[in-house]
Amino acid sequence: MAEKKSVKGGAAGRRGSGAANRKAAARRTAPKRASQDAPQERRLTLSSLAPAPGSTQARKRVGRGPGSGLGKTSGKGNKGHKARTGGATNPGFEGGQMPMYRRLPKRGFTNPFRVEAQVVNLLDLKKVSAAEVSPETLYSAGLIGKPDSPVKLLGTGDADRAYTVRGVALSAPARAKIEAAGGTIEA
Repeated sequence: MAEKKSVKGGAAGRRGSGAANRKAAARRTAPKRASQDAPQERRLTLSSLAPAPGSTQARKRVGRGPGSGLGKTSGKGNKGHKARTGGATNPGFEGGQMPMYRRLPKRGFTNPFRVEAQVVNLLDLKKVSAAEVSPETLYSAGLIGKPDSPVKLLGTGDADRAYTVRGVALSAPARAKIEAAGGTIEA
């Protein structure tokens, strides 16, 4: 009996036959048909939505062995503060040097009970239609934002008519100008 020759063992078997290689190369370099060259209209649908190329990256899968490129120390180098869990420093940390917020002297005091008054100038009172000035009339004229918060009347400008001021704090110049225009101030 004749023995069969193994195709795998010969040189032709390893590289393939010359004719087959030429046919495959011809198929790869063959010109495309006209139907493939025609531009095809693409519809935008929910299923065809995709982020722009290069705008997203796959997440790092660390600690999955040396072949992943992020095995063993998971991309954190060897030991040290930054290799540990929670190894970030606080915002004012300066590498062990005395930080700026501890080097600078502390002075002053901030009163936690301070109440800010809403400020209205005399020249703004032209927007109030009534002769009475109170937090409610100032709020309805749009001069203050909160009718229940304290209001102070300052002396910038002149009083254009006699006002009756009720429930509003006044500066000394504002008080003098309102009284000079014939207005009254009620506590």
